[in-house]
Amino acid sequence: QVRLVESGGGSVETGGSLRLSCAADRNTINRRGMGWFRQTPGMGGREGVASMDTSGRTNVAESVKDRFTISRDNAENTLYLQMNNLKPGDTAIYYCAASSASPALSAPLLSDYFRYWGQGTQVTVSS
Repeated sequence: QVRLVESGGGSVETGGSLRLSCAADRNTINRRGMGWFRQTPGMGGREGVASMDTSGRTNVAESVKDRFTISRDNAENTLYLQMNNLKPGDTAIYYCAASSASPALSAPLLSDYFRYWGQGTQVTVSS
């Protein structure tokens, strides 16, 4: 079992910034595929936002490219999502996820690829 704990969500105005953190068990973020997903009420599934494989290669959704950045701190066992220029459409619960694959040679923005999930953190962007 892999434990993931998100933090850093909150309420901001349009154009604001937030940094989400995902604290993981030791040797998780540098040995598994890691991802950030988001979900809103009524959404059928979770939308992939950004992901990173074991080597550090990233995938970022077109809808947030140039605004969101995924990164990790191996020493701190923490995954980050820096979100800039936030828009009301970014309002959602954001989840951190880890793959069962270790190492992960890729990390697609597909929720089915990820096995372990955090509890989520709410991000609300007002206009």
